[in-house]
Amino acid sequence: MNRVQKFRSLDDMARAAVITPPGDGFERFARHCARYLAIAPRRYPRGVFRFRTIEEAQAARERVTAGSVGPKTRGVASKPGE
Repeated sequence: MNRVQKFRSLDDMARAAVITPPGDGFERFARHCARYLAIAPRRYPRGVFRFRTIEEAQAARERVTAGSVGPKTRGVASKPGE
């Protein structure tokens, strides 16, 4: 049974312990991770890359980071009306 808790402030709520049944903690964490990865998977290019300079490597990292942030955009307009 889940117990309902009442709090007078957000600080009280933050200090409260999260109560989980014994043995359920890891399974709950694994479900949370799977849900997060399904919603926002990371997309990195495959393979090993060589760069002549640090600047080229940093520019490539910025391109990958900019492309992997945000919702999936395959076939979907980024803004309504586009």
